[in-house]
Amino acid sequence: MTNIFSCIIIDDEELARQRLIRLLSPYTFINIIAEATNGQEGLKLVDQHQPDLIFLDVEMPVMNGFEMLSKVKKQPKVIFTTAYDQYAIKAFEENSLDYLLKPIEKERLEKSIEKLQEMHKPMALPLQDLLDQLKPKKEIKTLTIKIGDKILLIQLNHIVAIEAEDKYVFLHTEDGNKHLTDFTLSSLEEKLPENFCRIHRSTIINTSHIKEIRKSFNGVLIFVMNNKEQSKFTSSRSNSEAIRERFDI
Repeated sequence: MTNIFSCIIIDDEELARQRLIRLLSPYTFINIIAEATNGQEGLKLVDQHQPDLIFLDVEMPVMNGFEMLSKVKKQPKVIFTTAYDQYAIKAFEENSLDYLLKPIEKERLEKSIEKLQEMHKPMALPLQDLLDQLKPKKEIKTLTIKIGDKILLIQLNHIVAIEAEDKYVFLHTEDGNKHLTDFTLSSLEEKLPENFCRIHRSTIINTSHIKEIRKSFNGVLIFVMNNKEQSKFTSSRSNSEAIRERFDI
């Protein structure tokens, strides 16, 4: 169901108001409840009706658009309309929804209306999605690998790290072996329990197998694992802050 937006148009130019009303006519969910010809009149109407949306000219007699907004008690969504583009930055400093240059074009107005609708899209999930989220997640215990005609199950607690190399993903196990898997890192990141941590776009480590963490001079962290080879895996700089928080270092 589409939200209905009560709307006031505030502009000292009658032709501009008429043009905007005409352009808005296909949008039946925008209910124009009043018009104002200057900022002072607009302020009175906005405080009286408390609309959801206003189209607001900047240069007006008596009180300009910015002055009017500074006095509004309850601020609606604002789309500025003006012939002067030098006001654009100040318009967005006022947290406006959009900024339209006159003469307003149909296509450009359409984008503003899309922004308005996006802001008010219901966030509710379909019932089945909600039910699925409420179900306890099944924790996986193993990952599969293929060796010839065989499919082997690798226990998660035996996996030291998972690493992407070119187009392939490998499981590093505590016995020093390296196994090719068909999973992607992204799909594994969603499936794996919390003791697995992505430290780099190409690396996930099992924190249960960390032997030591070394700080590098450029802000990244080096993880030395407790497997046979004492493998080392380096975090990316972009991940380092989150990792430091996780390990409290």
